[in-house]
Amino acid sequence: RSTQFARPMKIIFNDSVIDNKIVEPDYESEFNSAKENGFETEIFSFEEIEDGNINNALKLIKTCGKIELGIYRGWMMTPKIYEQFYNGLLKKNIQLINNPTEYKHCHYLPESYDKIINETPKSNWTKNISENSILELSSEFGDKPIIVKDYVKSEKHNWNDACFIPNASDKNKVLEIVNRFIELRGDYLNDGIVFREFIDLEFLTEHSKSKMPLTKEFRIVFLNKKVVQIFNYWDEGNYDSEKPDIDFFQNIAENIESNFFTMDVAKKKNGGWIIMELGDGQVAGLPNNANRNKYYYELNKNCVEHRV
Repeated sequence: RSTQFARPMKIIFNDSVIDNKIVEPDYESEFNSAKENGFETEIFSFEEIEDGNINNALKLIKTCGKIELGIYRGWMMTPKIYEQFYNGLLKKNIQLINNPTEYKHCHYLPESYDKIINETPKSNWTKNISENSILELSSEFGDKPIIVKDYVKSEKHNWNDACFIPNASDKNKVLEIVNRFIELRGDYLNDGIVFREFIDLEFLTEHSKSKMPLTKEFRIVFLNKKVVQIFNYWDEGNYDSEKPDIDFFQNIAENIESNFFTMDVAKKKNGGWIIMELGDGQVAGLPNNANRNKYYYELNKNCVEHRV
């Protein structure tokens, strides 16, 4: 599928809950940087789209004379809502950079796990969150430490209560942590439960608020399979200007079924690198330390290079 378009690319942001004519304040600096770096910007109503009112949601977006490429920047959407969003924009001649299948591929860990299986912690998952199902799943890790998350997110800032399980064979602990995790995720639980083997990573520091251990992690952004930028994942801790081996991860990126995605990688305690997870580039957040102007400059440069 070609994503080569001759006209300026649009970046589509979600609006502010308080005023649907302005961008969501959390994305305001990105919105300004996108405009400053040559992108056209549009705003839509996230609340309306969540309520299923697609026409109302997109009413401020003009229909284009011919197909133009778009990138969404905003809150995470379930694959079902993203599909409605994608199809609604298509009727306005705006084609988002990732189709619904490509969005789901990087948004849900189980969808892309086989692409990174040799370079990521052992993982398994279930949509059946009965006690028996959960204990059967956790037993596959023996007595190793594991973490629990859903198909998209963990509760890592509630590290000891709802994320980290020191021993996968401790059934009471497994159920206690999983139940607390499900309780905290509430209506935001994405599809099911995922267990992942806990890997010792190079320690950076303790998070100043939640006290969770911060490790040496990076977020690599890929557009059209090329690296746009590499960010330090955390705003705290001393990274010593170290960066991951980009050629190694570039080779893996070639097989990822997405045009715009993030790859979170981490340094292991004993050396070597590991992929923590992938994310769709449209809903993956930029770290607070990110230079948004530079990011949108690089994004535009990459888009221009891939246009006819």
